[in-house]
Amino acid sequence: MNCPVCEGRAIGKVGVEQYYCWDCCVEFTSQSDKVVIYDLAEDGSLVAWDDPALDSGLAEVAIE
Repeated sequence: MNCPVCEGRAIGKVGVEQYYCWDCCVEFTSQSDKVVIYDLAEDGSLVAWDDPALDSGLAEVAIE
């Protein structure tokens, strides 16, 4: 599995269908037909990438 953001292979599993990329420090979830990407806030909470990222196609990536 590669990271949908940086294409790195340093991926760890942190939950059910939930992964963390050690290269670019984002979490992402793998759902049936898409990947949702999250940034980590300073308090450790997950923040989904905002609408401008969705428009650029970076926050949701289709799984082939």
